[in-house]
Amino acid sequence: MTPEVLEVLSNRHNPQIDPRLDIWEWQIPAYLFVGGLVAGLMVLMAALELRRKAPAPARAAQWMPVVALVLISLGMLFLFLDLANKPHVYRFYTAFRPTSAMSWGSWILLLVYPALALLWLGGLDRDRRAWLVGLRLVRALRLPRLIAWLTKLADQHRRKIVWTTLMVGVGLGVYTGLLLGTMVARPVWNSAVMGPLFLTSGISTGAALMLLTPQDETDTHTLVRWDIVAILVELALLVVLLIGFSTGSAAARAVADGFLGGAYTATFWSLVVMVGLVTPLVLNLLEVRRKTPMTAFAPAFVLVGGLVLRILFVASGQATGIGG
Repeated sequence: MTPEVLEVLSNRHNPQIDPRLDIWEWQIPAYLFVGGLVAGLMVLMAALELRRKAPAPARAAQWMPVVALVLISLGMLFLFLDLANKPHVYRFYTAFRPTSAMSWGSWILLLVYPALALLWLGGLDRDRRAWLVGLRLVRALRLPRLIAWLTKLADQHRRKIVWTTLMVGVGLGVYTGLLLGTMVARPVWNSAVMGPLFLTSGISTGAALMLLTPQDETDTHTLVRWDIVAILVELALLVVLLIGFSTGSAAARAVADGFLGGAYTATFWSLVVMVGLVTPLVLNLLEVRRKTPMTAFAPAFVLVGGLVLRILFVASGQATGIGG
């Protein structure tokens, strides 16, 4: 009897083929966190100014747009590091595709820079403007005239710039969720809740970062109250998301299992829900109702929870696909 050899070829052992797609590394969750944080800062800075009808009085708040510019540049670096063909990055700006979330995101990111720069220049007091123009580097580069012109432009169109900053911030925050949500092959990402969830989380983390810096007392109290609302909305959206997974397709239920008893359960419920949402919510409520002194714990916990949320969503989305 002749022995027969059966050879089976399968691509399922390839880690870049379904059921696993581990092609996004740390750069993407890092960008999603930084991008959401900047979106939250833009929304909050604009909303606070519209509320008080004047630029920020605190010096630290006046420089917050610069912090946002540094952070968004860091986020752009993360995206660049993730690109497989880095010399082709310019192609994002040679065309605009209305049906592509990445195309929208590329142009929104481009709008962030002028919006924040004009918001910053128009919000500086007289002393800070004089200091800026007097810098040696600014004079060496012959920028005083340009800065003076941009400052005048920012003053003349202040309200329009504030509203533009608000709208661009909302667009950036929603985009960080839609970047994942448009991928139908990944059930954990393909949900209409992703855009509002990431925007709300970005507003909460933005408020947390601002609360870690010296702010006007009135602005501080306002930020705490807005953060309470953002946390409550974020908790509600997470509940809706998990219910949707639990009652959806087999692939969606597999995603729910990951957060409700599976590999991501302990991290999600401890670091995201308890540390990042519930604990800051309780601390903020105590500050508002019992006038307890604000500490750095609540804002720090919110930032930790916001980062872990994005890490888990990217990881779980790559671990579960249509066939996973």
